[in-house]
Amino acid sequence: VTARRAVAVALYCALAKDPFYRTIAGAQRHDPSIFETALVRYFEYALDEAEAIGRLVVDEEQLGAAAWFLPIAPRVAHEAKTKKERVLYEVLSEAGLVAYQQITEFMSQQRSRVCIASNAWYLSIIGIAPQAQGRGLGRKLLEPMLAEADAATASCYLETFSMRNVTFYTRLGF
Repeated sequence: VTARRAVAVALYCALAKDPFYRTIAGAQRHDPSIFETALVRYFEYALDEAEAIGRLVVDEEQLGAAAWFLPIAPRVAHEAKTKKERVLYEVLSEAGLVAYQQITEFMSQQRSRVCIASNAWYLSIIGIAPQAQGRGLGRKLLEPMLAEADAATASCYLETFSMRNVTFYTRLGF
């Protein structure tokens, strides 16, 4: 098992019950093995994407990761979106891609209602394997990028579908 696969599995274990991921992988839910494989492949891609065009912070034991996206040139953003949609179609099926597009369009509409600076950094994914939760690892994964954003006078934002997460994020200053 590669380090990347281990981190993707940790994200799967942490986030498989999250409404966003359950919805985009909904077509695979009939078979738990297929569901897991699809989401692990999705997380592998998401980690690669963050490393290529954003920032990726990974726990040294591969028990968690934080994937960030910073402002990029429109051409790069368009190319990344096209590639991501192709991968989502392959990994999650057409139904998964359509669900992803619908949810991200909804999230985009919600973002337009609040004032998010054009230079804001976006925390796309954070996940900690369940056996490692509650030990400060989430904070440890986020603090380097939050400090870097502060030094760059950039704001940060995230989106969550879980009220359970709001307290955690609020404590970190989101």
